[in-house]
Amino acid sequence: MQKRILLLIVLSMTLLFSSESLAQTRTRSVDKDAGNTPDPVVILREQIAATTEVPERNRLQLQLAELLQSTDHKSEAIAELNKIASSKSFDPVGFYNLGNAFARLGESESAIAAYRIAIEQRKGLYSRAYNNLGVLLLRAGKWDEAQEAFLSALKLESFRYAEASYNLGRVYAAKGQNDLAAREWRRALAVDPQHDAAKQALANEGRGDRIVVVSNKAGKSSTAAGLSAAARPLELDQASFDYLQRAREASERGKKSEAADSYRRLLSRNNGYFPPANLELGYALVSLKQYDEALANLLEVTKRDGARYPVSYYHLARLYEMKGELKLAEAAFVKAVSLYAPANPQFLLDLSRVREKLGDFNGSLEAMESYTKVMQEHGQKPSWSEERIAELRSKATKQD
Repeated sequence: MQKRILLLIVLSMTLLFSSESLAQTRTRSVDKDAGNTPDPVVILREQIAATTEVPERNRLQLQLAELLQSTDHKSEAIAELNKIASSKSFDPVGFYNLGNAFARLGESESAIAAYRIAIEQRKGLYSRAYNNLGVLLLRAGKWDEAQEAFLSALKLESFRYAEASYNLGRVYAAKGQNDLAAREWRRALAVDPQHDAAKQALANEGRGDRIVVVSNKAGKSSTAAGLSAAARPLELDQASFDYLQRAREASERGKKSEAADSYRRLLSRNNGYFPPANLELGYALVSLKQYDEALANLLEVTKRDGARYPVSYYHLARLYEMKGELKLAEAAFVKAVSLYAPANPQFLLDLSRVREKLGDFNGSLEAMESYTKVMQEHGQKPSWSEERIAELRSKATKQD
């Protein structure tokens, strides 16, 4: 009887050890008797615990997160990255690499926050962080913020940063400013002649929205012959084109008043209308808080060339919302959403916000669900989106 009891105890102990979890296995020291190979995760954790230098600790935690990701332990990898994010340590390079790590895992919001910390710790002197930040903002449809990020990167590099020029071109192309997009892609190639993406972008560039200089604007240029109105290049005389260049250069340097003056001079030579100038003047005027004149210029573009420049509806909607004219804002946002393919997630998010302000919770929920779907397709579903959808669904149910 005693032998049987002893045998049962031995068997129970054997089962207990054989069911040990992965986490417990990792925390054990190397079993010298069994001749086990040291677990790299255990080694890295021990090195992290023994390190007092912040940059070195962050580097090791990033290495640990990469190792965990490579072994399909994503949640554990994110937990390690969050330790760096919440550390409040001074390590701009570490936060830049943290942003890269979050981005690889599809954690866009955390990546954006990490890049912003890196930029802040470098007092704004971090061109690579600005460029990577811009890429994530571009993916999220936040074109204005992305444009500012890429321009900041380019200014720091005296406009000799091929990747930032290429990405800025992508922003301009998304906004329908194809001539500016082509300019940036050419600039990227001037810095790096082997930049394949810029080469491909230029090769795919259409003729529409190109600006050509003509000697007699009243006449019909050979460039425009045989093309439809939508595909026909835009034409300017030399003096007007020079004003356009001055305006754009001033705008990129942050001199919005100087830019606005040059845009106005161009428009005075062209009967008050040249769509890229009206559109870009509108942007400059918003920065200068001259909202009524900005509204007038954007309205003119939507009336005459809204289909060609659908981004004009988006900026018009933002101005209407700012002025408290929510029904007009909603209509303009809807127009912007309908004209863009693929869908711009930022437009959908803004539409959801305005509809909620109007008390249209079903409409707000519909836009929010579309936003979440688009972001999920890009692998960037925000962590807060499900909670937001649940909140709107609750409001919609009560409304019904």
